[in-house]
Amino acid sequence: MSYTAADVKRLREVTGAGMMDCKKVLDETTGDFDAAVEALRIKGAKDVGKREGRDASNGLVAAILEPTSAVLLELNCETDFVAKTEPFQTLADAVAKTIKQHNPADVDALLNATMADGKSVKVALDEANVGMGEKIEVRRFAAYSGKPVSLYLHKSDPALPPTVGVVVELDKSNESVAKDIAQHIAAMAPKYLTKEDVPAEILESERRIAAETAKEEGKPEAALPKIVEGRVNGFFKDFVLMEQAFVKDNKKSIATLLKDEGVAVTRFARFKVGQA
Repeated sequence: MSYTAADVKRLREVTGAGMMDCKKVLDETTGDFDAAVEALRIKGAKDVGKREGRDASNGLVAAILEPTSAVLLELNCETDFVAKTEPFQTLADAVAKTIKQHNPADVDALLNATMADGKSVKVALDEANVGMGEKIEVRRFAAYSGKPVSLYLHKSDPALPPTVGVVVELDKSNESVAKDIAQHIAAMAPKYLTKEDVPAEILESERRIAAETAKEEGKPEAALPKIVEGRVNGFFKDFVLMEQAFVKDNKKSIATLLKDEGVAVTRFARFKVGQA
């Protein structure tokens, strides 16, 4: 399998590794991008896994919140110049309202849904592409209803619309805790609610990488199982909400906080523009 200069550039963006290291590992993996990422993780490239999935997309996160329902939408464009314009933000609001009205199953269903003006979302996006001179697209959305919800939007730049959005659903109403959890998720970026939600293939990969990394570091074979489990537990603390330390009190886990308050998070969504 061969690779191109674009592959090298993408690998650098994903891993933070140097150009020559990226070229070398792509040679070693005969151009297999995923294998190259894994190899660089084992060798200790900075930020690998946390940067993976980034792209150069701009745009905004729009939302609608009611006591027991919420919509979160990521609408993308090519530049932040367009993202801060009124027509783009108006389009985002209209698409969010369409999600609330029709509750589409996925993005494809949303594109075929009819907006308040009678146009489909797809037609509205096509017209925006022409009118704004950029590619405009819906990347993802979440729609929750039936239980207490909380919403948090964050602006990374005061001059731009929100680029991070979080919606949290609880099993019972607790506005203060819901707000704290939403802000925590925005800051700490968990990917999973519980350890049981982590896909088996992800855990297998983490264990394999931890073992290979330990071997590269010269750790004794007999110590590998304990080292691997320790690093997997570290992964849980980084990416599983229930295992994370509460951002406002790092002596307390999110699981402990929720137990103390007598509530449970049933699900959440976190969108950051341009990131997986």
